[in-house]
Amino acid sequence: MFCIQCEQTIIKSNIKGCSYSKGMCGKTAEVSDLQDVLVASLQRVSFWATLCRKYGIVVRDIDRWSAQTFFSTLTNVNFDADRMLEYLEQADKNSLTLEKLAKEAAHNFKDNLPSYTYAAQLNYPKTKEAFLKLSTLVMLNREQDSVGKDVIGLRLLVLYGLKGTAAYMEHAAVLNQFNQEIYTEYHQIMSILGNNPTDIDQLFQLSMQVGQLNYKVMEMLDNGVTTSFGHPIPTQVNTKPIAGKCILVSGHDFHDLRLILEQTQGKGINIYTHGEMLPAHAYPELKKYSHLVGNYGTAWQNQQTEFANFPGAIVMTSNCLINPFTRGYADRIFTRSIVGWPGVTHIKNNDFSQVIDCALNQSGFSYTELEHYITIGFARNTLINVAPKVLEEIKLGNIKHFFLIGGCDGSKSERHYYYEMANNVPRNSIILTLGCGKFRFNMQNFGDINGVPRLLDIGQCNDAYSAIQLALTLSQALNCSVNELPLTLVLSWFEQKAIVVLLTLLSLGIKGIYAGPTMPEFLTDNLLQVLQEKFDLHKTTRVDKDLNQILNS
Repeated sequence: MFCIQCEQTIIKSNIKGCSYSKGMCGKTAEVSDLQDVLVASLQRVSFWATLCRKYGIVVRDIDRWSAQTFFSTLTNVNFDADRMLEYLEQADKNSLTLEKLAKEAAHNFKDNLPSYTYAAQLNYPKTKEAFLKLSTLVMLNREQDSVGKDVIGLRLLVLYGLKGTAAYMEHAAVLNQFNQEIYTEYHQIMSILGNNPTDIDQLFQLSMQVGQLNYKVMEMLDNGVTTSFGHPIPTQVNTKPIAGKCILVSGHDFHDLRLILEQTQGKGINIYTHGEMLPAHAYPELKKYSHLVGNYGTAWQNQQTEFANFPGAIVMTSNCLINPFTRGYADRIFTRSIVGWPGVTHIKNNDFSQVIDCALNQSGFSYTELEHYITIGFARNTLINVAPKVLEEIKLGNIKHFFLIGGCDGSKSERHYYYEMANNVPRNSIILTLGCGKFRFNMQNFGDINGVPRLLDIGQCNDAYSAIQLALTLSQALNCSVNELPLTLVLSWFEQKAIVVLLTLLSLGIKGIYAGPTMPEFLTDNLLQVLQEKFDLHKTTRVDKDLNQILNS
């Protein structure tokens, strides 16, 4: 086992990465090794998908399946070895399908086939034991001694960034958003990675290409969400329980939430969001359900306590799952789509009757607590509409600076930094926030600047697109570049979605970002130095020191 894709990876004096019988996330070595083989098998699929596209052949179902399955290998998504074996079997079928189509087309055009990539020429077996043996040939750090840590680090930067992109592609696909050019580029990058590139410049350019690709994906996802659910509007959300039976929906998938809301109408069940699902309350097509009563809990890392105390059924729609057996709620949590944990009921279709029955059989909340409301819903459309008021306050000198403080949350004590940052920025500053990192401070009242709220909750992690659109709007109105705006991004990373959002921002030329609380361990000192020199990327230190540097630079 070797896994180094998230912040909680094991770090010792001479070892970086989880390389024991189990990772810090709870993923077993068996599952980790199967996922390494699965990644290689997906690179094989992409080799043939890329060749097929040369002849105008696109198999849309395989495209969708490829990104969706890649998503399953993200941190805290799927811990089920049997599901990995199912994916591996399907990967072989999809590769053979595309290989046949590509070879027939090449024969018709009298073309010679290109040299197979490393991943495409491997002999993929059929049994779990054989897959586990094969894992030694595809382990992500296997060539470190021969090609060097910088090459491995850049490969992982590209691979992990592309995992985040695949996750957003799947979020968009759930909403019937498909762009052939995006999938074509995805397959091309996956195929290149499947040949173990060693050129530093090529790998760096690939990382920027992944960032640019993700920007297109975020735009596609934004279109899918707003087309399906309307544009978010500023909304107050209750964060305290209401008496009655209940279902808690966590993850990121609004499509599943809507299905649950539809299927629970009139059944006397209250629906709560959790974590990154909080922004759902701001969308008109979800707000209309009166039994969507509030948000329960905070960020993903607190779920074992929060889920254990929730007296109803729980649905995990996407990433951020933690072992549900340790606190005794495994019998009332359900997984969806690419999410999985051995022994947990998986909903394979759009019928949530098992979840509903479970909720009706639980005690529910026995009493209603005193309400506590927070305001959300400042996504792209709202931000653009409020821009004239913001510009007026900037020109009057009432708004001096913008801080985007957000990203993925986690359990490290150093993450208190983001709470301190939000509470110590000058009173003439506006705080934008997104992702689950906002739960560090979003229950507080930061007041306003002449009617402009000082805390603007943009939404989910993928809603960085909204922040970018606001920055572009302000820069155009003020006739300056984005980097000349009084805007500082203070980001927290945990896993691959955060990595690709950072790559997106860097690929757009945005400089001066502060990131923490640590840097990804797969980035060597040499690579960090390049990022610092090229993009003025800063590692977070102390709040007072960083604020002094930000405000006086």
